[in-house]
Amino acid sequence: MTFDPTAQVLPESPVDVAPSLRGAVIQVEDVTVQYQAADGPALSHFDFEVKAGEFVSLLGHSGVGKTTALRVIAGFEKVHSGYVRIGGRLVASSFTHVPPDKRRVGLVFQDYALFPHLTVRANIEFGLSGMDRPVRDRQVERMIELTGLNGYEKRYAHELSGGQQQRVALARALAPAPVAVLMDEPFSNLDRQLRSTLRREVKSILKDAGATAVLVTHDREEAFALADRVGVMNGGRIEQIGSPQEVYANPVSPVVARLAGACELVPGVIRGDLVETEAGSFPVASNGSGRRGTENGASVLALMRTSDLELTPPEGGPELTVIYKEFRGEFTEFGVSMPSGRMVRVRLRSSETFRKGDIVGIRTRGNGRLIVFPDARLEHGPEHGAIIGSLTDSD
Repeated sequence: MTFDPTAQVLPESPVDVAPSLRGAVIQVEDVTVQYQAADGPALSHFDFEVKAGEFVSLLGHSGVGKTTALRVIAGFEKVHSGYVRIGGRLVASSFTHVPPDKRRVGLVFQDYALFPHLTVRANIEFGLSGMDRPVRDRQVERMIELTGLNGYEKRYAHELSGGQQQRVALARALAPAPVAVLMDEPFSNLDRQLRSTLRREVKSILKDAGATAVLVTHDREEAFALADRVGVMNGGRIEQIGSPQEVYANPVSPVVARLAGACELVPGVIRGDLVETEAGSFPVASNGSGRRGTENGASVLALMRTSDLELTPPEGGPELTVIYKEFRGEFTEFGVSMPSGRMVRVRLRSSETFRKGDIVGIRTRGNGRLIVFPDARLEHGPEHGAIIGSLTDSD
């Protein structure tokens, strides 16, 4: 079933959708938000745009500003400077603030925020009080069918599974035909297997509804699986935004590289088309060597993804030691110690026969090229040497 958001009569709103939504549905331009007790801004000259029917994820660790960005769009946070437009209308600036209930956005929270004293049906129709009863009933039926909740209409929240509660929350958010649906860590309370199943359902529901959606998450698997584009946040700004494939394959910084996939960033020196590291010499990707600070002779950080490496017998290169071996089902993870004691992780098919204590070498799978970044430690002095340890990924 395809949900037609124009098939119902909606109450008047100061942010009614502009006649043409060929451009951005959500536009956040140069927004800064400063909390009173904070050392720095939660958002700093933040820019963000979402087109009609697009699903965009904001990915980042705690404290980088992603939830603040969602709250700014929803209207729960006022901006100190900059502009927010929804459906082509200005809803926030230093001189304007349209309240959340007038912005025509649907919200899905981490805890679902269902009303425990209301049935599934009553929860879904909660935001439709301004409609005539026949229109409201038709809309609720559309949402129940769209989200697969047939047969659960008379149940209460405590009688539903976590996945069913999530679908009720999504149906309630979609019922008033919002300009966009905003979701804040909506799967974090669910177990891993249910998260995987439910996110596929949610993506399908939103696509069938033709909805525009923004997801805030710290889970890269979730962001990559759901979104048309992923914006990686750091320090109150988007550091990189693009398709999941783009962000993974061509990270623009060590921060993005870490968030995009399990990896280590190993110090090295550029020697022509190679980067020399204590794990060996590897060919350099052209998009990495073209960056300022990565010219011949420069000290760099080489991006080594655990799934892009292979173990070999020590063939004249550095002798590295397998210090642990962990079976993970579809793959086995090896921890390989370099001469300095720093470690690189390598994930191989579980049939591989290397053992703890083996002396090995490392190469890239298929002689793949490594992306390199300027070594930021050189800009801040040797006291920042610990940055390398913080640039590993524990997943």
